[in-house]
Amino acid sequence: MAKSWFVYLVRAANGALYCGISDDPRRRFAQHCAGRGARFFRSSPAQALVHVEACADKGAALRRERAIKRLGKAAKERLLDPTAIIQRVDGPSSATAPSMGGAALEG
Repeated sequence: MAKSWFVYLVRAANGALYCGISDDPRRRFAQHCAGRGARFFRSSPAQALVHVEACADKGAALRRERAIKRLGKAAKERLLDPTAIIQRVDGPSSATAPSMGGAALEG
């Protein structure tokens, strides 16, 4: 069985959105919160995992990430479900992942 890959967005403390890919977005978010991973969060720490999309494979995830990174902030904000925060710094939320052809994360 092929490994699942996801594109995710994390909101930083300054309001900026970071886009990345991972085979485990919750683990990757925890790494961002712990100061490991992207240099993006050195100036403003990760606050919330706000969007996750499932992709067919790693290549599809990379292509989707590239497409999202080309969007302006307003377009990225439109991807988000305003009522769903998947995980905050202080732990998981009860909300499910927003769906844009993606899948909710469990656990």
